[in-house]
Amino acid sequence: MRLEDLFWLIPLFPAISTVLIPLFSKYLRKAGVSLLACGSVFLSFIFSSISFFLLLNQGPAKKILYEWIAVSNLKINLSFQFDPLSAVMALVVSGVGFLIHVYSIGYMGKDPGYARYFTYLNLFTFSMLLLVLSSNLALMFVGWEGVGLCSYLLIGFWYHKDSAANAGKKAFIVNRVGDFGFLLGILFTFFTVGSLEFTSINEYIKGGHLSTSLATVIGLLLFVGAVGKSAQLPLYVWLPDAMEGPTPVSALIHAATMVTAGVYMVSRMNLLYSLSEIASEVVAVIGGITAIYSASMGLVQNDIKRILAYSTISQIGYMMLGCGSGSYSSGMFHLTTHAFFKALLFLSAGSVIHALSDEMDIRKMGGLRKYLPVTFPVFLIGALAISGIPGLSGFFSKDEILLSAYLSGRKWIWIIGVITAGMTAFYMFRLIFLVFYGKERMDEEVKHHIHESPKVMTIPLIILAGLSVIGGYIGLPEAMGGRNWFRSFLSSVIEEESHPISHSTEYLLMGISVISALIGIYIAWLFYIKNPELPEKLAKKFKALYTLLYRKYYVDEIYDFLFVKPTLKGSEGLWKGIDLSTIDGIAHASAKGANAGGSILSRIQTGLVKDYGFLFLLGTIIILGYWLWKL
Repeated sequence: MRLEDLFWLIPLFPAISTVLIPLFSKYLRKAGVSLLACGSVFLSFIFSSISFFLLLNQGPAKKILYEWIAVSNLKINLSFQFDPLSAVMALVVSGVGFLIHVYSIGYMGKDPGYARYFTYLNLFTFSMLLLVLSSNLALMFVGWEGVGLCSYLLIGFWYHKDSAANAGKKAFIVNRVGDFGFLLGILFTFFTVGSLEFTSINEYIKGGHLSTSLATVIGLLLFVGAVGKSAQLPLYVWLPDAMEGPTPVSALIHAATMVTAGVYMVSRMNLLYSLSEIASEVVAVIGGITAIYSASMGLVQNDIKRILAYSTISQIGYMMLGCGSGSYSSGMFHLTTHAFFKALLFLSAGSVIHALSDEMDIRKMGGLRKYLPVTFPVFLIGALAISGIPGLSGFFSKDEILLSAYLSGRKWIWIIGVITAGMTAFYMFRLIFLVFYGKERMDEEVKHHIHESPKVMTIPLIILAGLSVIGGYIGLPEAMGGRNWFRSFLSSVIEEESHPISHSTEYLLMGISVISALIGIYIAWLFYIKNPELPEKLAKKFKALYTLLYRKYYVDEIYDFLFVKPTLKGSEGLWKGIDLSTIDGIAHASAKGANAGGSILSRIQTGLVKDYGFLFLLGTIIILGYWLWKL
């Protein structure tokens, strides 16, 4: 079996189910919809797994289906490629995506839009697989826009709620801002290289034909798209509002699909970014600032899903920090482990919400560990993993990123990373202690209905918890007796400089990051277990700072003042001043003129022969008179 005959089928299965589910939903019961939706993604995972093993034996493959666009010297093929980078993404998207699909059967089981939900979800999966398997920037852009469309559909899934509809529009519009820059970057690439194929772009760069200045321009323009899609400063504002969608959607967007697209793109274009020191610096700086900035907002939020949303923005910032520091493999490594524990955390949060009759305010929870014997331990594993506790997946990938930041010479970014690690541990265990420990703060009616989620929801949680524990060992560093198989696997696609470092220094850096995380956990314990009245006292003492963080630095209000309201007022002015008065005025005047003319001419049509004879005679006299006058 040849790899090139198999791997291109991976995105085909969810694409087919996207068409079949709405066509036959009237005839299929929910079980049929579930089987079709989940089965198609499972087939994608099976084909991804087989393709992965074939890749190990046969090497990368490319499949050209047909010539898609041929205009003058613009030649774009509908073609796919399967190499170590796309293999990692295909496995993550289809594997984690399948678990989220299975979980959705239980979570969305009573929703009247069940078939519509799975149609959108499978379209989302297809778009992401198209994005990561495409062999050129043009086809990647199709998948890029596809996930943007699906995010709009899924975030606004419960469109009868104004908040959900507005959140969907916000995500769509903010992403259009980033995508404009991404499209310009694609155009610059074509006019410079003459091709959009990744292999051609890399050969052009390796040949020394691309100048540093052009690499900087293209890299920054492409990164604008990544900033929007991966919710980095300043285009992160759509992601917290995306929590209006169903919880499994949040897990899919945050863990396996949309927000990871920017990190994948930067890693795919690693030769370009390595050529431009300025572009790499921007990626690292934006990533580092985003990481600590969003973590600071997560410290005081009370919505269980929004806390995880700010955590996602922060963790994506970590990935960008790694890529910008020249260690693209560490960014991809953290992307992989993050997919496990962030999907786990979101789905566990969904289990809590499900148990509490859709309650999401952590101030109205407490003591739930005895009611949720499965959800609690898996949630705890996810919190430990994202906090970077040794032995769990997040520790290994986060340590790789912090090490790359330290070795890059940007010590201040490394310090930001270490501080962010402590903040992450604090807000995650603040969440753990307020939700699962302490006194019960639920309403009595809600308390009577608390129950653990069904197996169709808890089994995916257990699998993800296992992956959150063992997933990091694929990147076990040499200092801990490993070979860092993950970095070696990606070495044929990602070229990065190696910086020698002593094991003692590496152990020291590991220890510092672990101590930072342990301090964060200890402070959370001090605040919410030992002295639960302390947070309120500190909030009153530092009211201005607390309000600033709680109101998210008033960024939404600032954007509303600077961009939203002027745009709306400008649009209203154009509507009233141009559309209504000018365009509609011309149209109405034309209609009135035609009506008046018709009214005048209608008087000639009397129906009397004598009148028509008179007009005929009059016309004849006029023509003869004109003819005689000309003579």
